[in-house]
Amino acid sequence: MGDILRDIFLGFIRAHLLHHAAKRPIFGTEMIEELRHHGYDLSPGTLYPTLHKLEKGGFLACEKRIVEGKLRKYYHATPEGLRLLEKVRAKVRELTREIISHRVPAAGPFAEPTRAKAAKAVSGRKKAASARTAPRKARMPRSRS
Repeated sequence: MGDILRDIFLGFIRAHLLHHAAKRPIFGTEMIEELRHHGYDLSPGTLYPTLHKLEKGGFLACEKRIVEGKLRKYYHATPEGLRLLEKVRAKVRELTREIISHRVPAAGPFAEPTRAKAAKAVSGRKKAASARTAPRKARMPRSRS
């Protein structure tokens, strides 16, 4: 279960990184602290490859700055990253609504049938059940004349 849970969380972390990088430039150690605030204990060995992958994909751009005598890489969302973030937000919103509320989706294979379809299905089941349990008419023997 650990690998699957890690994959799911990494998806949320990528979305979180894009979210903050869309607001203002971010850097690695501040994002480690930010994610820790949300309960994620992320190591630099996980965070920096994630930032680099988002950069390589064209979703983040990197700007190098000297801060207190040290080189620091700041990342900001690119136009492609902003488009991706909007798509991610829509999908996360849709899925979390369903997962958290335990609602049945309005469309798709797990959608709740409409009232009319449900009523028709119940009616059809009742007819089939009554046909199985209805007494059969007695047949009169034919007379031989």
